[in-house]
Amino acid sequence: MELAEPLILFTLIAGLYMAWNIGANDLANAMGTSVGSKALTIKQVIILAGILEFSGAVFFGKRVTTTIAKGIIPIELIDQHLITIGALSAILVAGVWITVATFYKLPVSTTHSIVGAVLGFGLGLVFKGSLSLSSIKWFVLLKIVASWILSPITGGISAFLIFYLIRKYILETAENVKKVERIFGYLQIASASYVAFAHGSNDVANAVGPVSAALGLFGAEIPRWLLAIGGIGIVIGLATWGHRVIETVGERITTLTPTRGFSAEFGTASTVLVCSSLGLPISTTHTLVGAVVGVGLAGGIEAVDLSVIRKIIYSWVVTVPATALGSLLLYIIFEAVI
Repeated sequence: MELAEPLILFTLIAGLYMAWNIGANDLANAMGTSVGSKALTIKQVIILAGILEFSGAVFFGKRVTTTIAKGIIPIELIDQHLITIGALSAILVAGVWITVATFYKLPVSTTHSIVGAVLGFGLGLVFKGSLSLSSIKWFVLLKIVASWILSPITGGISAFLIFYLIRKYILETAENVKKVERIFGYLQIASASYVAFAHGSNDVANAVGPVSAALGLFGAEIPRWLLAIGGIGIVIGLATWGHRVIETVGERITTLTPTRGFSAEFGTASTVLVCSSLGLPISTTHTLVGAVVGVGLAGGIEAVDLSVIRKIIYSWVVTVPATALGSLLLYIIFEAVI
């Protein structure tokens, strides 16, 4: 299909909108704890994360993008025109869902949002008789659902243990605790920078993956300009609305210091790295929130705002069903009209 075709242009614009949402909601994954611990200001975060997220998306994003939203449906068996309609439906619904979550300052998984929306597209194909129900890769979806439980718990335990060791062997024996916290402030910035680069390389696929499917790039070389569009959208999103979710992750769950923030970031990065090496689908958002809760619990249950955690968990639970249903309905409407 040609880029000049109206449907393709709309899909590209929708992909840019989805990338904007990723930047707006997921900036907190990398930099929320740095702002909460006062290691960085919002302005510094926007500049640093913008450079790293864009670089990660453009130079390493193609590896994840070629999987096309985790392979929920066998797009190679579907007519290209229907794929384009489905990609547009999925991106729009996932984007709107994340916009609403960001407005209410709730950190949701952009990966789960697009996976749910792609599932809705697949169910739309089943409803219209273009695909059998058994063709949908339910085991992949089951692994993603399992990660809802695995990632926050693992991240929380890792961060709790890291902070416990730091507190026992460094803070409790240090002569000058303010000096130690200052050193960990620099370490936290370094770990946050790593997470930002990794996030850009991984989550840009949530925006440009469905677009690449609409362009017919089934495992082919992803063009650099498409990754750049995703990177630009992420940067614009974090520069305009990124501060909203940062407030929730960095300040509302628990009080963070540089040592606590470093523990949360390092626990998150370690958990994601191990799970990635094992081929397990995992949410950076869920992992980080679990890690922040973990370091908060190190100070006792009263140090954690349970009401905020409840709201976050509710948003996690309804993400896939909400985006799947929305995408299903929108696909049926688009397929009938276009």
